[in-house]
Amino acid sequence: HVQLVESGGGSVQAGGSLRLSCVASEYTYSSYCLGWLRQAPGKDREGVAAINTDGTTIYAESAKGRFTISKDNAKNTLYLEMTRLKPGDTATYYCAAVGTLYCPDFLNGAPQRFGYSGQGTQVTVS
Repeated sequence: HVQLVESGGGSVQAGGSLRLSCVASEYTYSSYCLGWLRQAPGKDREGVAAINTDGTTIYAESAKGRFTISKDNAKNTLYLEMTRLKPGDTATYYCAAVGTLYCPDFLNGAPQRFGYSGQGTQVTVS
């Protein structure tokens, strides 16, 4: 059973930083490509970043240079370190898991079609 629980959202001023966390079940953590999606009001859910089981990472253009995705194997936890936040980053952020073969398509809708996501955590940048 895939379980993903996000935390760490909040409200920050533009230019600030936040770190999102996602605790996954042990099986999910070790067997799936994990990443982050976000959905702003009135917009489609979009991929932000992902990390595969071999450590390969991918980032959306909007996230490159500002966001860092990482994993803590001892804690079965996925992170998204977000810096230099902008108002345009305001969204609900979802932790997501998809089969490793779909990881290259994480930013192209694979998690939405074939994967799983958590309940989301709100990030507001003003």
